[in-house]
Amino acid sequence: MAEKVRLDKWLWAARFFKTRSIAIAAIDAGHINLNGERVKPARGVTVGDSLRIHAPHGNFEVEVLGLSEQRRSAELARSLYSETERSAEKRKLDQFAKALEPQFDHPHVRGRPTKKWRRKLDALDVHNPNNS
Repeated sequence: MAEKVRLDKWLWAARFFKTRSIAIAAIDAGHINLNGERVKPARGVTVGDSLRIHAPHGNFEVEVLGLSEQRRSAELARSLYSETERSAEKRKLDQFAKALEPQFDHPHVRGRPTKKWRRKLDALDVHNPNNS
């Protein structure tokens, strides 16, 4: 019988998620597919399984190369899986597209706008009837 590790523990050990509870929440939300199926957190992962992972830092398609129940260094975590070339290219394109998206945040504004900044925003608002 092949050795198995819980999916939530493996995702945490491979450093896709910062905590096991975040990994469990992602699995329950359907962001993780094991061999093309939606699974539960306690499902066993074996070497050779394929995973599709939708994490906050990107979408990954990986093949499991090793098993671990303990969180180790990032170098050891990367040795637990192999990302497909298609997945790596798609993530690079997504990062490039995100870098090209316009940023509507003012770099000096945190929280509520100041009175001065609010007046500047109101001056730009052409659809505001109070602005005339």
